[in-house]
Amino acid sequence: MELGPHALAVLALTAGAFALFASEVVAIETTALLVLVALAAGFQLFPFEGAAGALSPTDFFFGFGHEALVAICALMVLGRGLVVTGALEPTARVLARMLEASPQLALLAVLVLCAAASGVLNDTPIVVLMLPILVGAALRARGSAARTLLPMNYAVLIGGMGTTIGTSTNLIVVAIAADLGAAHFAMFDFIHVTALAAVPGILYLWLVLPRLIPERTAPLADAAPQVFTAELHVREGGFADGSSLAEVRRKAGGAPDIRRIVRGGLELARLPSLELRAGDQLFVSAGAKALQELAEQLGAALYKPGDLEHPVDEKNPLAAENERLAEVVVTEGSVLNGSTLRATRFGDWHDVAIVGLHRPGGKALQKDIGDATLHPGDVLLVQGADEAIRKLKSSARLLVLDQSYDVPRTARAPLALAILAAVVAAAAFKVAPISVAALAGVAAMILTRCLDWEDAAGSLSMKVVLLVASSLALGAALERTGATAWLAASFVEAAHGLPAPWVLALLMALTAAFTNFVSNSAAAAVGTPIAVSIARELGVAPEPLVLAILFGANFCYVTPMAYQTNLLVMSAAGYRFADFVRGGLPLLAIMLAAYSLLLPRFFPL
Repeated sequence: MELGPHALAVLALTAGAFALFASEVVAIETTALLVLVALAAGFQLFPFEGAAGALSPTDFFFGFGHEALVAICALMVLGRGLVVTGALEPTARVLARMLEASPQLALLAVLVLCAAASGVLNDTPIVVLMLPILVGAALRARGSAARTLLPMNYAVLIGGMGTTIGTSTNLIVVAIAADLGAAHFAMFDFIHVTALAAVPGILYLWLVLPRLIPERTAPLADAAPQVFTAELHVREGGFADGSSLAEVRRKAGGAPDIRRIVRGGLELARLPSLELRAGDQLFVSAGAKALQELAEQLGAALYKPGDLEHPVDEKNPLAAENERLAEVVVTEGSVLNGSTLRATRFGDWHDVAIVGLHRPGGKALQKDIGDATLHPGDVLLVQGADEAIRKLKSSARLLVLDQSYDVPRTARAPLALAILAAVVAAAAFKVAPISVAALAGVAAMILTRCLDWEDAAGSLSMKVVLLVASSLALGAALERTGATAWLAASFVEAAHGLPAPWVLALLMALTAAFTNFVSNSAAAAVGTPIAVSIARELGVAPEPLVLAILFGANFCYVTPMAYQTNLLVMSAAGYRFADFVRGGLPLLAIMLAAYSLLLPRFFPL
């Protein structure tokens, strides 16, 4: 068959989108938005009418109201409800005790429970919950969390393939396949396949993977400079006397973190135009050497807080008492995501000093920490009093890693679990579609005050919304212009002579290759129409090939950028790219072999 200009243009756009998703030269959400704009504008300027009728530019916006996107967003909110209420705290505490008593058996329990939980919960909250448990256990044992975090993360990914709601990718595949005429999969229709395939995968994660991963140290803690809070008293005739706060900052190179300014017992607003006077007290946080240099530059006297009788000198050095370091991981729902420390005034609000910033993959920071735009996976090293760190950890929007473990819990935790159980039961027994059940669950959590609207809004990710909407639009454009039929015919011709199970395995392998370098949602949305077209070409049932796309799109083990939880554990444990290749390739081979054998047996072609 011949391709028309519209199909060629959509194929070119698809290739360009995949290249941008893989390289991340621009943000993923920006690429998703550009895809939507290109499709709508292109078909507005160059109208298209195919066998199914005209394709309107506004048809590409259907993804924003698609059942799959509604379900994905509702499930993200439900997952946040469990985190906010601390509904999983009892299980988490039991696991924490087991890890101290019997690490090897506890790791197996962690892998099995995480895999099981990810069938009904979004992957990210599970990883966020388990990170401080495993990191804390490793620190108490004076070891590294590198041997446990990656297996835990992979177990979550394995279990997420078990149900239609396990991952957003599953929902996209199932919804698109149903739109194209394939059978609509119920919630547990393929869980038996996943359960059997998970056995060799979990055994590999338990017995082999920890031995393949070398010891890694946390990215920041060992080399962290200690920060001290001190008082600078402006002296008469010194540089600071009569200078504005902006001039003082310039003189010091913008380095000191001036936390408070007190004059005559009253705290002053830290405006750049504020003129300092002799006798003003500046409460400053910085390293010991930097503080002493600052005092000399400004002509100020340096004291310990609360000890104004003994200026800081060799006999009276600075000391940070009752303070400790902790790592704060930026997550999708964090207020820090997409913002800067300066804009959010993070240190001021939480009464901590920002010591350092680590980016996944060791990317160099090109600007001051306070002005760097933060992204999921970034790790902040902070120092503060025990109470300040405890308050940080009690925030549902922050992931804090240190030697202790504390999960927020409220009296509504059982209610949140009951709401989630009702949502799962409604979908499992076909009382209502998952989109309707999940949305009703969100309403129940809001009405029962398990969640407030701020928590609900914070759980939604604009990146996910745009990515899902653009992926659905791209898949629709490929289908309506005939591009998927051409791709399917080309695939069938290339695989001519191969038995149908081998065709299924090859399709799954190709999808797995794509999903490790581009968005798994995009790979699923583009691959599903192709799978249905291949089934038509071969004259076989489409369901096995659709499931091959679903499973292949979840095999995101080999690269850290393949899935957001990969980036989270990479930051927390200090993994390198090679660790994902070393540990992920054998797992990919195991899962590909298992599903290639099991899928045709339970879903005959």
